[in-house]
Amino acid sequence: MPDSQGAEHPDAGTALELLVHGVGGTTPQEMLDDPRTVRITGDDTAAVFRRADDADAESRPDDYRGKPVPEAYVWCNLTSGNSARALWLLLLPFMVVNLAHWMRPTTRGRARTVRLYGLLVRLAGLTLTVLLVAAACEVALDLAAWQCAGTRACAEQHGWLGFLSPAEGGWWSHPGRRLALAAVVPAALTGLLWYLSRRTWSAYESQQPMTREPEPDEESGGVSLGRPGFWYGRRLVARLRAAHTAAGLLTVAAAVGSAAARFDRGSGGPAPLDLLGWLLDAAIVACAAVVVWVVCRRGRSENRLDRELDEHLVRRLPLAALVLLALALVYAGWDRPGWQSAGRLPGDATFGAIAFFQGLLVIVLAVVAHVLHRTRPDPRAAMRGLGGPAVVMLACALGGVMSGGVAQRVADWLDGAGTSIVGPPVLLTWQASVIPPLLVLLLLLCGGLAWRAWRLRRTELGTVERDYAGEPRDAARTRRIASTRAMATLTDRAPLVVATTATATLLLGAGALAGALTTDETPSGASDGTYAVVHGAAQTAQALGSWLIGVGFILFVTWGRRAYKDPSARRTIGILWDVGTFWPRAAHPFAPPCYAERAVPDLTWRMVTWTRAEEGRRLVISGHSQGSVLAAAAVWQLTPADRKRVALLTYGSPLERLYGRWFPAHFGPAALTSLHAEVDCWRNLYRITDPIGGPVRLPGDCGPAVDGAPLKDPLAYGRTPEHPLPAPILGHGEYQADPAFAEERERLLARLRPGLPGQRPQATPEG
Repeated sequence: MPDSQGAEHPDAGTALELLVHGVGGTTPQEMLDDPRTVRITGDDTAAVFRRADDADAESRPDDYRGKPVPEAYVWCNLTSGNSARALWLLLLPFMVVNLAHWMRPTTRGRARTVRLYGLLVRLAGLTLTVLLVAAACEVALDLAAWQCAGTRACAEQHGWLGFLSPAEGGWWSHPGRRLALAAVVPAALTGLLWYLSRRTWSAYESQQPMTREPEPDEESGGVSLGRPGFWYGRRLVARLRAAHTAAGLLTVAAAVGSAAARFDRGSGGPAPLDLLGWLLDAAIVACAAVVVWVVCRRGRSENRLDRELDEHLVRRLPLAALVLLALALVYAGWDRPGWQSAGRLPGDATFGAIAFFQGLLVIVLAVVAHVLHRTRPDPRAAMRGLGGPAVVMLACALGGVMSGGVAQRVADWLDGAGTSIVGPPVLLTWQASVIPPLLVLLLLLCGGLAWRAWRLRRTELGTVERDYAGEPRDAARTRRIASTRAMATLTDRAPLVVATTATATLLLGAGALAGALTTDETPSGASDGTYAVVHGAAQTAQALGSWLIGVGFILFVTWGRRAYKDPSARRTIGILWDVGTFWPRAAHPFAPPCYAERAVPDLTWRMVTWTRAEEGRRLVISGHSQGSVLAAAAVWQLTPADRKRVALLTYGSPLERLYGRWFPAHFGPAALTSLHAEVDCWRNLYRITDPIGGPVRLPGDCGPAVDGAPLKDPLAYGRTPEHPLPAPILGHGEYQADPAFAEERERLLARLRPGLPGQRPQATPEG
């Protein structure tokens, strides 16, 4: 670290304060507290702004002696600027499984185990793609084309299916041709996912960060977020996109071809068709094996910028799957006298195999995560390092709920009176039936957390009175402050909620799979002849589960549609993506894109171009909430020489409270300690009433302690000359409204003032 008593260079240049906003976004006018702002650099997606009066600050350095030039980096349009991005809600399971990749525990000397962890998460992501496409096949092929169009009563009820009905005797009434036509729906869905991923890939993953050589500690491990290629996943996402697109097309080909092959083998059909069916199955299996190999073969490359692109693989693998799909459609559409659609397509086996494999992956991943955690235990890590497996389980559950919800609702719509078609696979009905007991468990858990918050509020009542001693007592005011403090602590109980939900989901899902496979009936049918209370509970769970899954899916889609017209709803959805899409797409290429792959290089370029433009220039980067995470990630990307000329100010920051606990390998104590040691100075501000931000819990071994005493909130208990009206409880927002914030920033900026002794801010006594 630089000498804390050393003087600044007498010719030190102008200082810069780079502001980075948090979740939900804001305007440059609000950030700079000036209605007149100009864009200095950037585009409509993300840009740096200044006050109009500061636009030419570099040409007037004498006007900024003793004060910094303020700039605002506005990145909210990366996540919530376009209303169409509300549709990304439908990709929520993919986003969740991608988060699990980054929840790996901190470890030491376990490179192969780390690679195995990433491989298992990528395989889980692949099963989610297959599940989504299989659900689309269930709706379009089984329920609509096979069951409803093949049943006279259902086809008459839905006139748009009339031309597919055998009663009409048309060319499309042949079962195989109906399936071939319906296959357009899941194939188009796969194509849409490919297109969205391809478009965002060119806009996000292809944004190159600054080129620099890796440092020695990066080659041997180091802080992962500081590696040159961490924010450049162009090659991996392209490979995964090709593999997942091929997997989706192969799923459609298998669904269409297997129905025709089953008839050929069961009825002793013509030998050429039977042979063609076997060859087609073998080709699909071989291509599927290549897809799995591509997913398993290569993970992320972070120690350097991997500019290579496997163009032959990226282009030919989806093309090969598309050719097999076309062959399957031709094969199924061949004329087969006597073939009639009856019952269901073999969907139970497909959904059962996916559910079993997903459960197995979660269990193996939990074992791997436990092994990694034991090598370097982190007492602050969420769920003792098992956060990743739990989140994978939740992603699989979300995928199952969304898939089952669509199938159940379409079946109810097509069935009408409830006598026309058989309905979806019984496994989906069993899975829907476990939702009510899961919700009961969650309600009990929420009740326990509410009880704990109520007890903590009683304790906080006395603390509030001591914090505002000498003020006239106001019982209602005290209760509001104490309640806000108590509710803010519930964030720290999130690991308990996730662990309970994931464990219960795994056990209930295993029970649903076993019930479906052993009985081949719905829960109400399987409980016939048992005790009345058992049969009644099964019927209630089945009916309620079907209703809940349908209503939940409808609300989910309605929320996304509402965001098209309602800016406030669009802002809320934007906040979800601000938190969930910080990480690069490492496990699933169809997840919403990572905005940090644009934002972090933007910030890095801005800091480097400022500090290197003139000898002696320094910079303080100031980040609120999620902006503090982007600021820290950008500082890690600087060279050691550049880091020494940068100070960091964070407030309302989730760096340790959320990221450090849930992503310990990347934001754990070792990583944050390294950041503390390498930047010129770092101060962190927080409030007890803040449910998101908190202390970073670092000692002062590398310099002054990062955390000061928590800021007072509210600023005044009652009416005062400075606050004649009641002061609000600010919680996570408006840190700049606190006078202590300005004082801390001024002390930090003192190191950047040219011509003055550079002194580190002294540690504030902990309160």
